[in-house]
Amino acid sequence: MNILMEEIKKLPGVPGVYFFYDKNEQLIYIGKSINIKKRVQQHFAGKDRKSLKIQTFTCKISFEHTGNELIALLYESDLIKRHQPLYNRSQRRTVYQYGLYLQEREGYLAFHTGKLGSEMEEITTFTTAREAKEALFRITEKYRLCQKINGLYKTSGSCFQYQIKECNGACIGVESSRDYNVRVNAFLTSITLNKFTRLFEVFGRNEHEKGLVYIENGVYKGFGFCPIDAPQSEMLNYIEYRQDNKDVRRILMRYLLTH
Repeated sequence: MNILMEEIKKLPGVPGVYFFYDKNEQLIYIGKSINIKKRVQQHFAGKDRKSLKIQTFTCKISFEHTGNELIALLYESDLIKRHQPLYNRSQRRTVYQYGLYLQEREGYLAFHTGKLGSEMEEITTFTTAREAKEALFRITEKYRLCQKINGLYKTSGSCFQYQIKECNGACIGVESSRDYNVRVNAFLTSITLNKFTRLFEVFGRNEHEKGLVYIENGVYKGFGFCPIDAPQSEMLNYIEYRQDNKDVRRILMRYLLTH
């Protein structure tokens, strides 16, 4: 344990993925963080059942610097699916617990948040109720939607945003559902991956490179790193192709939602 604590002290406080191994060098846990050192320290200070098991059986720690949280999330998801570490299996089923949903209310398209279930298809997912609600507030503000229609402001009259001229009056019928729904659909288009092609440029692992994440026609293709001055025409050559799946689509949709 003393040797392990010395290893932890040497870990960097950077975004990336980290690995725990047992005495047989069997991979038992994979995690990600925007600060590797801080997150690993939390594992070894934790008193919950999983933390205690990790503390008991971990004999070696390694990491990979990714430069940014998006690639760390995508890489972690890919590695867990490939290696199926012992202490990741139950965790993967409970990461996303809340969803953003769409329904129609008197002609107006309305968003609401709630626990994930099988009755309705979620637009995107979140880890906590608070995260979901905060995202809905941001969407409502950015697209000039109505807090009352989206269930964020309880009133029988106009919402507060209408009083300060940040809502166009859908809450009291001043704005037509047709005009209102145009902005709802604009948001939905902005986070829909179908036929969506984009090369995201994010922070690299040092000042001389940048990270790349590629989506082509709505399909996640992979990520990579290229020199900071690489020509646009050559960037796809640096992509390491990886498998598309529902989990990485959730990660990418959440990234689109917050960026």
